[in-house]
Amino acid sequence: MKRPLVALLFGTLAIAAAGALIAAGPDRAAPAGAGAQQSWTAAPTVHYRTVKVDGLDIAYREAGPKDGPTILLLHGFPTSSHMFRNLIPALADRYRVIAPDYPGYGHSSMPKVSEFDYSFDNLARVVDKFTRAVGAETFVMYVQDYGAPIGYRIAASQPQRIRGLIVQNGNAYDEGLKEFWDPFRAYWKAQTPENRATLAKFLEIDATKWQYTHGVGDVSRVSPDTWTMDQLGMDRPGNKDIQLQLFLSYGTNPPLYPQWQEYFRKHQPPTLIVWGKNDHIFPASGAEPYKRDLKNLDFNLLDTGHFALEEMGPQIAEKIRAFMASRVK
Repeated sequence: MKRPLVALLFGTLAIAAAGALIAAGPDRAAPAGAGAQQSWTAAPTVHYRTVKVDGLDIAYREAGPKDGPTILLLHGFPTSSHMFRNLIPALADRYRVIAPDYPGYGHSSMPKVSEFDYSFDNLARVVDKFTRAVGAETFVMYVQDYGAPIGYRIAASQPQRIRGLIVQNGNAYDEGLKEFWDPFRAYWKAQTPENRATLAKFLEIDATKWQYTHGVGDVSRVSPDTWTMDQLGMDRPGNKDIQLQLFLSYGTNPPLYPQWQEYFRKHQPPTLIVWGKNDHIFPASGAEPYKRDLKNLDFNLLDTGHFALEEMGPQIAEKIRAFMASRVK
């Protein structure tokens, strides 16, 4: 086992180093003939930390200057801050980049469903307290999938803290909930064993892999470490109960859409949309309505799937850097 693990480690670090150099621009690129040592040392250092929030250990990744503008990265289901592993070093030369794992995900605490309220209201409270614990008073917020209902709860209640939004397949409109969500709607209405068993299929490896590969142009660009690590997290004893509880809690999000849309209209946060248009879970029809409510909007539909960073990470990083430089005060 030692050789594959070492290869994986060096491969991941090499990708991160390359991403940082590309994002930094040609003036930061290594000169011709420079060796691997120079590229290695040019990559920003990513720190893996833990902070206590209400007695829970909240794990997070952090990189970049402490006094730089902060970008808060909020992950989706069923992943963790691992989804941002390449984006973080690509932004960290200029920005303070922070990516927490929610309770029950990644390396954060995973209390049982009988010990913790796994609801989107409560996850938003934990993330809110997390930002204050790490000294992030204002920030641009990147939301994807579950990150949207968590982040928008914070934004709508504390708009003064939000300097901008980066939205990557994060829904806030009824138009974005198509037929994929029919079995979830059935579960929200009746928590029967049959409805629960139907949703349990979304917690198995085939479904997890499908989330990463469906709608992708070149599957060879998507690391199998992604769905493998996510599945290992869900296969921990008790974790699938957590996921099913959050499937149920997701039904509390659509009733809040009008409140979030009012936040968009009233406060007009500068917003970057980088949306994988081939996503079957949150299709492009959920991206289009943002145009109704936001004026300072950079709108991009990308030819990829649900986890757009896996195939188009460098393009997204470039768009974020341009957005931060031109639209965020």
